[in-house]
Amino acid sequence: MWRKTLNSLLKDPTGNVVVQALRYAVSGGVAFVADFLLLYVLTDCAHVHYLLSAILSFCVGLLITYLLSVYWIFDKRRFDSRVPEIIIFVLIGLVGLLITALFMWLFTDLLQIHYLLSKVLTTLVSTVWNFLAKKFMLFSDRKGR
Repeated sequence: MWRKTLNSLLKDPTGNVVVQALRYAVSGGVAFVADFLLLYVLTDCAHVHYLLSAILSFCVGLLITYLLSVYWIFDKRRFDSRVPEIIIFVLIGLVGLLITALFMWLFTDLLQIHYLLSKVLTTLVSTVWNFLAKKFMLFSDRKGR
């Protein structure tokens, strides 16, 4: 019984939005750890400006999220071809990147919050955008099917 429940949560394809949101949270956690660690290493160790570090680390997180979205989180795909899917995914990511840059600047420069705490707060904002946009623009039923 518990094995079947665990499989449905972690392994089996699902259209259940709650399970998808939980999987997105897990994948987002993995992407966030990679993003956060790279931000720290680039900023504190390589002495790259925190905004450039945030952009580069965000891109790594975006790649992780794409791969997990396609292969683990969502069971439906709006497009048969990967080309439009990747283009729209990148556009959603660019909006997420703008949100990230804006809120990192707002929290760090204007509110004088440490850049790592700013990253945590910014991630909360951008995660909501990213999940909803991906769910409804990319990983939902195709129109007319």
